[in-house]
Amino acid sequence: MALDTSPLLAGWREWAALPELGITALKVKVDTGALTSALHAIHVRLCGHERVRFDVHPVQRRSEYTVSCEADLVGRRLVRSSSGHHEYRPVIRTAILLGGRQWSIDLTLTNRDSMGFRMLLGRRAMRRRLIVDPARSFACGGRRG
Repeated sequence: MALDTSPLLAGWREWAALPELGITALKVKVDTGALTSALHAIHVRLCGHERVRFDVHPVQRRSEYTVSCEADLVGRRLVRSSSGHHEYRPVIRTAILLGGRQWSIDLTLTNRDSMGFRMLLGRRAMRRRLIVDPARSFACGGRRG
């Protein structure tokens, strides 16, 4: 059986999972205006030069559920926020599961407490994998990866 490599139709927001980080579901803003993907992370701490530990509150507006994560640090990236503020952020590489498909993406780690979504999926992560219909929500399915 051939592997389906055609792009998925996605809405402007989707449910996804980050299985390597132990995050089974989080609401993601599919942001064609953002080049880089970003994950809400707090208590970010470097472990030597090659690892990073951090905590995630995967549910919007709820801080009682926390997932503690650890990942390889693949670098730091200078990111300009939508407000024009520049910030150096740690970058990790991890798998995303969306619409029944899984692939590897780079994520910058930043505090997104004041933002509506715990994660932004940027253009680099969706390239050749998604076609976005901005009039739709959850086109890839319900609360699942």
